[in-house]
Amino acid sequence: MAWGRKKSGGRIEPRFGLAASLAALRLGPGDRVGGGNATPERQNRQDAGGEEDAPAERKPRVNRASRKRKSSRTRGGLSRLFYWGTVLGLWAGIAATGVLIWAGAHLPPIQSLEIPKRPPTIEITGLDGSVLAMRGEMAGTNVALKDLPPYLPKAFIAIEDRRFYSHYGVDPLGILRAAVANILHRGVSQGGSTLTQQLAKNLFLTQERTLLRKLQEVELAIWLERKHSKAEILELYLNRVYFGSGAYGVDAAAQRYFGKSAKNVTLAEAAMLAGLVKSPSRLAPNRNPEGAEKRAELVLAAMADAKFISEAQAQASIGQPSYHVKAAGAGTINYVADWIGEVLDDLVGQIDQDIVVETTIDPKLQSVAEAAIIDELAAKSVKFNVSQGALVAMSPDGAVRAMVGGRNYAESQYNRAVTAKRQPGSAFKPFVYLTAIEAGLTPETIRQDAPLDVKGWKPENYGHEYFGAVTLTQALSMSLNTVAVRLGLEVGPKNVVRTAHRLGISSKLDANASIALGTSEVSLTELVGAYAPFANGGLGVSPHVVTKIRNLQGKLLYARPDDQLGRVIEPRHVAMMNTMMQETLISGTAHKAEIPGWMAAGKTGTSQDFRDAWFIGYTADLVSGVWLGNDDNSPTRKATGGGLPVEVWSRFMKAAHQGVAAVPLPASQAGGLFSKVAQAAPPASAPPASIASPAGAAARPAPTRASVRPEAASGLDGWLMQRLFGR
Repeated sequence: MAWGRKKSGGRIEPRFGLAASLAALRLGPGDRVGGGNATPERQNRQDAGGEEDAPAERKPRVNRASRKRKSSRTRGGLSRLFYWGTVLGLWAGIAATGVLIWAGAHLPPIQSLEIPKRPPTIEITGLDGSVLAMRGEMAGTNVALKDLPPYLPKAFIAIEDRRFYSHYGVDPLGILRAAVANILHRGVSQGGSTLTQQLAKNLFLTQERTLLRKLQEVELAIWLERKHSKAEILELYLNRVYFGSGAYGVDAAAQRYFGKSAKNVTLAEAAMLAGLVKSPSRLAPNRNPEGAEKRAELVLAAMADAKFISEAQAQASIGQPSYHVKAAGAGTINYVADWIGEVLDDLVGQIDQDIVVETTIDPKLQSVAEAAIIDELAAKSVKFNVSQGALVAMSPDGAVRAMVGGRNYAESQYNRAVTAKRQPGSAFKPFVYLTAIEAGLTPETIRQDAPLDVKGWKPENYGHEYFGAVTLTQALSMSLNTVAVRLGLEVGPKNVVRTAHRLGISSKLDANASIALGTSEVSLTELVGAYAPFANGGLGVSPHVVTKIRNLQGKLLYARPDDQLGRVIEPRHVAMMNTMMQETLISGTAHKAEIPGWMAAGKTGTSQDFRDAWFIGYTADLVSGVWLGNDDNSPTRKATGGGLPVEVWSRFMKAAHQGVAAVPLPASQAGGLFSKVAQAAPPASAPPASIASPAGAAARPAPTRASVRPEAASGLDGWLMQRLFGR
């Protein structure tokens, strides 16, 4: 073949340079992929520059190279998928490990994790030895697994953790089953926690629902499984789980709901106890018996399904539990229990064992006090716009016999008898009058009831009227404010404060002119305690409720010592004060108060704008006080100390003294004491010149009362004659 010619016979000119080089590198049909499949004829036609004749009908042919390419691509995709899946799996594992390490870092060191001791039970008993209330875990002992009927632990396993004996603290199948059920029900219908996880949560963790807490629960469950046997874990669980109504542990729950030990529960009772674990507060049989019974039926069905019992046993046990919920005392006794809880640390230090606290509370008086407060408020709270009340009663030596801190403990645990501090109003005046008596005045000393101005402050009487010259007895029984302020200024506000503190007021008192009207706040308990010396002849007391504390083995941990306060009021001054405060009940602001057959004395109190209404009264047997008002310090609808508080007090005191032999107040026991000191008693003095009275004020008539003769009130002799012969 001639060089440079085409097969067609045309001449091909030689080319040089870059164009020639590129032409030489041009691929021919044979160089292309699949080019080797061309036939010689087809190749010649292509080489000659002619076109390939199109076949009339082209048959499909399998391209082996294409098939190879597809197979190669598939293998490559699977390889990449496996590679990246492995990488992501490794990173997920690393992340999960990091999260577990992070969760574990917030736990205490594993070597320091020990099963904590069961929190102590505090049993509170009354004066007669009866159980009033429980604090801490309810009275139930730890029971060994071998001592329980076999169906009791099986009931818990059947309903809470069917695979308990086959998992290692965490049950993946249980978690998966719970997840599926929750998805199907579009909510949380099942939980995946094992008994071991629940125990870990109860022993070491809080009840919060967070990822951290759940991870810690898992770690602790695995730790518990490694450290303890299945039997030990199950026994711990049964003795720690909460069953509602303050009962922790299966024995406490059996005592609470069935009045028996867990060792003696029936199959039906065991099923009900196991059913409570899911929602103890909602399913407690003393609150929701229908819900508890329905849940127990599910437990029995689960036990039958697990072959723990037969179907016949399950059917026979439905509806069989007989409730015997042990009463824990009246609702308001919880105010007393809370108060005891606050003082236990001071008496015996940290409690690390079950104890029995013996108290001075009389259960009968507690019930009467509760009824008096609740019933009176139910009848008249709307009328007087009074929402709350409190009552404290104690013996003259300061032993609290009854305490009501509010009308409904379930609604409010705030103790208005101990914690609340309010203005006592005129109930504070006895400390002013006692200071005046100790300064030499007598009950028949004359003072002016008239308007006065103390540096711009103008105290007024309740009725906005004035009676001129009155005796101290009249002034106290009628609660005349101007006379109280005059006396307070006369003896000095600081001395009044000292007297109140000496008798038992512990709150801070402001030594100013208004102290005579009870403007400094005090608690009901301390005010009642400060009145006790008037009832016992002048001895100081400390209000108290705990007498002894023992452990369950009977060992004495605490015994209350005798008060060392000694005498705080001289006997003759006690007699004068009692005589004056008797008049409050006879003809004064508390004339509605009466206790048939008993000598009684006391003082009413109403704070500014009728925000607080008080009455503190006493006999030689019992001192009690009542407060009524509103927690937000809003005014009442003109509720005064001589109204509703006196009614509550009278109702309580009548019941408290029923069947009790009458004992006179210390005043009647004074005998000839006053004749011995008559010569030492100063004459009645006039009001100090520093307190001005308007002209003509003294000329206004004094309150007319047959038992009061001002003309005979010329000192202690006149007072004695009037007490002996004037009535």
